[in-house]
Amino acid sequence: MAKLVSLGGAENWATLLNFLPEGWEDQAKELGALVRLRRFAGPEELLRTLLIHLVEGCSLRETAVRAKYGGVAVVSDVALLKRLKASGEWLRWMAAETMAAWIEKQPSSVFGSELNLRLIDGTTVEESGSTGSTWRIHYSICLPSLLCDEVHVTTPKEGESFKRFAVHPGDLFMGDRGFAHRNGIEHVVKGGGNVLVRMNLTSLPVWGPDGNPFPLLSQLRTLSGTKIGDWPVLVSQVETPIPGRICALKKSKLAAEKAQRKVVERAGRKGQAIRPETIESAAYIFVLTTLDSRFTPTAVLELYRGRWQIELAFKRLKSVIGLGHLKKTDLEAARAWIHGKLLVAFLIEALIVAAERFSPWGYPLRQPQQKVPLSVERRVIHAPSS
Repeated sequence: MAKLVSLGGAENWATLLNFLPEGWEDQAKELGALVRLRRFAGPEELLRTLLIHLVEGCSLRETAVRAKYGGVAVVSDVALLKRLKASGEWLRWMAAETMAAWIEKQPSSVFGSELNLRLIDGTTVEESGSTGSTWRIHYSICLPSLLCDEVHVTTPKEGESFKRFAVHPGDLFMGDRGFAHRNGIEHVVKGGGNVLVRMNLTSLPVWGPDGNPFPLLSQLRTLSGTKIGDWPVLVSQVETPIPGRICALKKSKLAAEKAQRKVVERAGRKGQAIRPETIESAAYIFVLTTLDSRFTPTAVLELYRGRWQIELAFKRLKSVIGLGHLKKTDLEAARAWIHGKLLVAFLIEALIVAAERFSPWGYPLRQPQQKVPLSVERRVIHAPSS
């Protein structure tokens, strides 16, 4: 990806442009990224400058210098920050369109429109250089629009929690095991939302309807083949016990062995002792949800699976996110920065898919089309209405 963005690779850059969605240049104006052509000859020069910052991990000042001496644009770091902030919705639109075109498992085919789906996650950002600081960013991304609707920047000492985010009726907060804490779940439920969160054996104690601790591992052992578990539980030790369900499925033999090796290796790297029960539980997928019985256990697990398909692309985002310079004191710029990183993640995904499926040239061919400005309402991706 860095080679495709590099200032010296005009041919590579032309290849990358083939992966962008139709109408991306028109949307730069429609979505406010390039209302005037001041300092940039057009959308292509703006995008290339922004990608120097987003892909190469340069500071805004270094980005401005590279753009100048590369003959792309003459712009100051201050002006570039303003342009980054103005480009947030444009970057988000391109990321969502690229996801729709190239990611095989689409969330809209799984999620439907009844819920407002919010993927809650967090990651660390390591600034470049020997004196660079480490920060944690906490963000909420709506699916399938990829809209980053909330972002917080903290020190790494502040852990992940649903409590950090505002809740609206109809929200479904989806998170990994780092968010499986009863106080965070209580926060979402009190706000009128629901949760769908991955669990482990110890982070989220739950009780059965009889008031006794729920024997999770014993119940998991009853699963075999493709049998799905669906057990009512209570999240207790909060102000009011919260009714929920644990939905579970046993992994295939190959997947289970791979997961168990990973657990053992991770513990070994950290020098930690590992319990046999922890290794055994890695052979299962189990999630807790507060969604009611209208959602079958199959639908619940499919919801989480759909989230995971997008998370695979986010993992590419996380692999490059530490290279960049986050504007920690400007949340609007931080949101635009995330949208830009998501675009990078899905472009990487598209490049990989194209390399595997397109032969022999390795990129999609695009028929010349007359440029017709498209309305924002028609082009911005939202969850389907039916």
